[in-house]
Amino acid sequence: MTQTKQASPEVIPRRGCALGAAVSLVALIALAVAWEGWLAPLHPGGSALVLKAVPLLLPLLGVLKRRVYTFQWASMLILLYFAEGIVRGMTDAGWSARLGWIEAALAMAFFVCALGYVAPFKRAARAARRDAST
Repeated sequence: MTQTKQASPEVIPRRGCALGAAVSLVALIALAVAWEGWLAPLHPGGSALVLKAVPLLLPLLGVLKRRVYTFQWASMLILLYFAEGIVRGMTDAGWSARLGWIEAALAMAFFVCALGYVAPFKRAARAARRDAST
């Protein structure tokens, strides 16, 4: 009795999730620069906290090129910005609090979109491993 191997399921990328992640990442970068630059800086005239946008630039190219690995590690990085947004939304006052909630919403949007984009690839890899072991 011979076994025939089934072909691995073809991955259908979720372009909407990739686009949502890219848009929310770019918006988060713009928000970080504007927030600490002139909207509600920690110190009048701008703040060195504008540099918090720099780590967000690291995954930008990989997200734009839809690299699965970049989506995976960037989804962990973005949780730092989600936490900062929640903390500043709850503890700051005025514009800074509103911007904190916007930051948290953008970070959550990126996180959900990144997981949505990566999920079909993870399922296909799991199925391929399962097929290879049988």
